[in-house]
Amino acid sequence: MATLLRSLEITVLSAENLRKDGKSIKKNTFAVVKIDPFNCHSTKIDTEGGSYPSWNDKLLVELPMHERFVTLEVHKKSSNNNSRIIGTARMPVSDIFGEYYTPLDYLHFLSYRLRDKKGERNGIINVSVRAKAPEYDHACSKTTSLSLGPRLGLSIGGYTNHGAVTGFPVRCDYRA
Repeated sequence: MATLLRSLEITVLSAENLRKDGKSIKKNTFAVVKIDPFNCHSTKIDTEGGSYPSWNDKLLVELPMHERFVTLEVHKKSSNNNSRIIGTARMPVSDIFGEYYTPLDYLHFLSYRLRDKKGERNGIINVSVRAKAPEYDHACSKTTSLSLGPRLGLSIGGYTNHGAVTGFPVRCDYRA
């Protein structure tokens, strides 16, 4: 059975006020976006940002429909090429696909509190997230594309719009 996926574009922007053992971090931090242990993506290493790193890395992630959270981690790389988790946050998928309709390609700017392994506050991570529209094969014939489901249309001036109509402009003249 195939797993249904949603595509997300997560841009890990920056972090704020990162600490290691109570001291400000000097350099070499990176962020990791995890869907599950086998599906994770990381940013480049910020070598100069210290406690306020900036990555601005765009990561394309395939999110299974059943996932409810995306894990965001900030790591510090040490001189012996090991990394240590500085802080972790869980981003609810409902922040992107909320209970109300949000159009595809809508850009969300979100910030989450990071927690260290003891559960103590350890900075903030800033991300932007966009749900990507599924890509269709434009080589398909018009009859094939119409068979994907019902389509609504409104013909105005000889042109047909296959989108949803949300309102009509109405002229109001309020003269006393």
